[in-house]
Amino acid sequence: MAQIKDRLADTLNELDETKSKLEQTENQLLNTQSDLEKTKTDDQDIIRDLNTENNNLKTELAEYKSKSEDLENSLATIETKVNELTSELEKASDLENKLNEANSKIDNQTAQIEELNSKLTTVQGENTQLNSQLSELNNTLLQRDSQIQDLTDQITEKEQTLESTTAHLQEVETELEELKPPEIGAGGFTSDERITCPMCGAVGSNIKVTEDKTKVLSYVGHIPMYAKKHVCKKCGYEF
Repeated sequence: MAQIKDRLADTLNELDETKSKLEQTENQLLNTQSDLEKTKTDDQDIIRDLNTENNNLKTELAEYKSKSEDLENSLATIETKVNELTSELEKASDLENKLNEANSKIDNQTAQIEELNSKLTTVQGENTQLNSQLSELNNTLLQRDSQIQDLTDQITEKEQTLESTTAHLQEVETELEELKPPEIGAGGFTSDERITCPMCGAVGSNIKVTEDKTKVLSYVGHIPMYAKKHVCKKCGYEF
């Protein structure tokens, strides 16, 4: 673009010089014609020289006019190119403006992305903290579950021990009942003496009282209280 402007300036200067020379030539021609008219003498040599100079000046004038036209055409071509380049520069300016707008949008989006990344980092930190707290709670729950399991095992063990002790006490009570001598009352024998096996007719110590595991009367805590049943030691009949 700078070269074109320099060339245009040179062309304009050259055109101005050509016009100046053209004006000088025209002036010289006029002066020659004036001198020719003033010096109307019989000296044919002078006239011939003046005519020759006049013709030479006309030829030079024609050359300068031709060169001036060429320079004007060149100037018109240069101006056309300048206009084209100006239009291209305007388009380039529009593209630059669009590029600036695109860069501005990119900057805004980059800022938004950085803000989102910052929020994401914060959320990840909070998630890490929550996961740590959750891990601590899980460990606490595992410890509590372990404690509960230990207590449950202890309770189960104690219930089994209590159940075994209760059964043993009932067996001891039964044996003591069997070993207890019959009491003689107003009616003769006690009510236990009158319990008779419906199958073989055995009575007294031959009849054992035990728990009926199929009939639960109630619960004391976790311990079931069973109903009583009679078992004949002779025939094994239960009633």
